[in-house]
Amino acid sequence: MDKMNYQEKIKQLGPWFHNIHLPDGTQTAPDHFLGDFPSFKWKELAPSIHEDLKGKKVLDVGCNAGFYSIELAKRGAEVLGIDVDAHYLQQAEWVAECFGLQDQIRYKQMQVYDLARLKEEFDLIWFMGVFYHLRYPLLALDILGRKCRHMIVFQTLTMPGELPTEEVYDSHIHDRENLLKPEWPKMAFIEHSFAGDPTNWWLANESAMRAMLRSTGFEVSAKPHDETLICIKDPNYNSSVDTWNKSEYLSAIQQNWLEEVKTKTVK
Repeated sequence: MDKMNYQEKIKQLGPWFHNIHLPDGTQTAPDHFLGDFPSFKWKELAPSIHEDLKGKKVLDVGCNAGFYSIELAKRGAEVLGIDVDAHYLQQAEWVAECFGLQDQIRYKQMQVYDLARLKEEFDLIWFMGVFYHLRYPLLALDILGRKCRHMIVFQTLTMPGELPTEEVYDSHIHDRENLLKPEWPKMAFIEHSFAGDPTNWWLANESAMRAMLRSTGFEVSAKPHDETLICIKDPNYNSSVDTWNKSEYLSAIQQNWLEEVKTKTVK
């Protein structure tokens, strides 16, 4: 495809949120309001990701036009990109063809919650720019915790706050002043809209980001940029969704928890 045809296709598939540099140098959104986005974010993150991903399975949640899917596939990964927006997926499929990576990348129109019923696990999960758009964010992390074998790259909009010097494991029922401290894990709820976007529901402080990731089996290994954490899955972590809180999790993903309890009782 020549440069003129690239430009025509870009216009046809617009508008674009990812500015992708196509093989001939043409850009999909050269006048992006954030600059060369998300290339500048990838440059910050790339050193934290193994350069050889051959044989690895990667999940790109909220893949948009597929910028990160392309970069991870270039390193040899087998990628599944998911998004709820069919428009973005159409862009992503065309971009993958432009790079000749359509055999390494699959795209599906899915919600993150649909992953609970997907019979796959992934070595690396890319979870950037999605968390704060979710009405049920901790459920999403619980699902991803079960689907991840090794690493998650996590990014979200954050609210101000400080990191605690130590974890708090319990408090007396009347001891609630600690909850007001800047370092206490907390999220601000957005009832109507934030930054002009009604899909922005939550802004967590970094303390809450880390606490929720720990609660789903991840330990932070690096912080390559503000609002972005690289986390490693703890293979020995015993999640509450596998123990005392399993019935709530199964109900949330529309599985019959009562039937499972009865089956175990019979055994």
